[in-house]
Amino acid sequence: MKDSANKNRSLGLLASLAVILILGGVGVTLFQRSGGDEVVQPPPDLTEPGEGGELTLTAAPEIYLLQDTGTDLELLPMPITVDENNNVLTSGDPELMLTEAFEQLLEISETSPGLSAIPPDTRLQNLQITDAGVRVDLSREFTLGGGSASMLGRLDQVIYTATSMDPDAQVWLSVEGEPLELLGGEGLEVPQPMSRADAYTSMQ
Repeated sequence: MKDSANKNRSLGLLASLAVILILGGVGVTLFQRSGGDEVVQPPPDLTEPGEGGELTLTAAPEIYLLQDTGTDLELLPMPITVDENNNVLTSGDPELMLTEAFEQLLEISETSPGLSAIPPDTRLQNLQITDAGVRVDLSREFTLGGGSASMLGRLDQVIYTATSMDPDAQVWLSVEGEPLELLGGEGLEVPQPMSRADAYTSMQ
């Protein structure tokens, strides 16, 4: 009987020790997960897997192209796509995300589903989001070529892309650091600031 009692006591001690080790292991695991370098995840509902290892931003921003309906031009919104390693996914920085959108807007290829009235050599010089609105500075190529329809179309592309993260935002447009007041040989007046209410091109 005594040997049996000692045996039962030993088994009980082993069982208790096993429970302590298991709980201790869980505690260490939780500590390791909560400590150290923080793993930054993309904002919720911001990305979806795309083709070729790319991710599409679904929460914003968007770029705006033009679509010829035969009788008129319409604005065509398109989500931007970024490589899965692009830090725009984890930055949470609207300015960085909008800059990425403009970079893609200015690099539209001939295989794009939409058209662009923005001259192909146009470059983004600077973009800032301030309390007053979105400030976009483009290179001088933005002012070259095309008739009045082209001028209106490219202005609307800039306005809608710049306000894709905030449709009510004001847009301040400059060229080579100087506020753009007149556009093209016909002297199209450019109001400062601009908003979607100033756009000429209709939406789909």
